[in-house]
Formats: sequence, structure tokens, C-alpha cells
Amino acid sequence: MATPVNSKSTNSVHKDVPLVVIVGPTASGKSSIAMRVAETYGGEIIAADSRTVYKGMDIGTAKPSVQDRKRVPHWGLDLVEPGEVFTAADFKRYTYEKIAEIRARGHVPILVGGTGLYVDGVVFDYQFGAKNEHVRAKFADASLEELKSYCYSNNIKLPENIMNRRYVLRAIEQHGVNDNRGKYPLPNTIIVGITTSSEELRTRITQRAEQLFEMGMVEEAKILGEKYGWDSEAMTGNIYKLVHHFL
Repeated sequence: MATPVNSKSTNSVHKDVPLVVIVGPTASGKSSIAMRVAETYGGEIIAADSRTVYKGMDIGTAKPSVQDRKRVPHWGLDLVEPGEVFTAADFKRYTYEKIAEIRARGHVPILVGGTGLYVDGVVFDYQFGAKNEHVRAKFADASLEELKSYCYSNNIKLPENIMNRRYVLRAIEQHGVNDNRGKYPLPNTIIVGITTSSEELRTRITQRAEQLFEMGMVEEAKILGEKYGWDSEAMTGNIYKLVHHFL
């Protein structure tokens, strides 16, 4: 169990507890480092991943084990059903609430990611949904396929008519992906970036993929695909899309 960094309960003490952010590519070792930091300094982990928010997507998203969750409290997991929409704006609201709760307990909030937009939205206080012309300028020369690819990568729900470029661009605008963000990270934030050689990453990713399939990745994907549909937003990314391709 996490040990509070300070037993006092004043608001000033709570605000003094830093937000620790650990970022890095897949298989770079973020989770293991976050566990060590949490157990050493009395922390609680918030997963910033656009797929681990979905219930039932356990193996394919490499969610923390039951044992790890018993050792250290984890948040940001199993928040919605795969058929539901969960945006970066939703994650930001959820995470700000959790950061406040964790600090109120005298613990250290540790944000681990993951999904870049989820992390940046929290750290740089993105103002999602703000209306401006930056989005249109940013994607002015993007093709329809590039816009759709951007939506898939950032967990943005595509419109019913996905062959209409204007509709897809509007989905991005409404999602709030824009330049309306803070210039600097939130105060009292410690950001740790994990770097690993490309060769080592490839080796680790290969090993992880083999482990996932041994754990029942294909069976999990089939169950989710049949229940929610392979076109469900939750199923369009990560390894599930790859499994569907070969079924």
C-alpha cells in the first residue's frame, strides 16, 4: 500500500505534492518505473491510455496485473464499455478529479502514458472544444485518409459519413484538438521521459506480442468483436485491429 508523503491535511500541503508524469514509447518500461516510484514515494498511478479505459480489453491493452493493482492503486482503467465514446476531454476531467483526490490523501499522483493527447491535455491544460481557426489551418492540406488516420490514432469518433472530408474535419474540431493549450506544463509537475534504443524496443515489443497471444489475445478479440462489432471505436486501434485482419 502507498504511504502518504505527509500526514497533514491542509490544502497548502495537498497542492505542494507534485504531479509526476512518466512518458515513453510502448515497451519502454514506463509501468515498471511508475511502480517503483509509487512504492518508494507513496504514489497512486493514473493510466493515460485511450484503450485501457475500456472494460474487457485486458490482454490486448496489457493492463496492470491484479497483483500490481493490489500493490499500488491504479486509476484510469475500465471506465466505459467498448461501445461507448470516451474522449480526451473526458479523460482530462476525470484525471483532474483523481489528482485532487490523490493529493487529498497525501499521496503522489503519477500519470503514466501512453496516449499523447491524453497526457498533453492534462499537463498543458488543453481547452477542449474551444472554437478557433487553428484546427482548420493545421489540417488544411490533409487528405481524407490522413484525417481518418488522425481520428483513429487519437480516439476521435468518426461521423456516420466517413467519406465526407468536411464531416471528418468537423469531428476533429468538435473533439477539441487545437492549439488552445497552455504554453507551459502545470505548476509543480515533474516530467520523466523514458528513452530506449530502437533495437531494444523492437525486441521488447516482439516479446510482449508473443506473451499477449499466449495469454489468449485472439480469444479476447473475438469476444469483443462479436459483442461490440469490429467497427466499434474501441476496436479500431491497438492490436485488436491486427487480429481482425487475420481472422
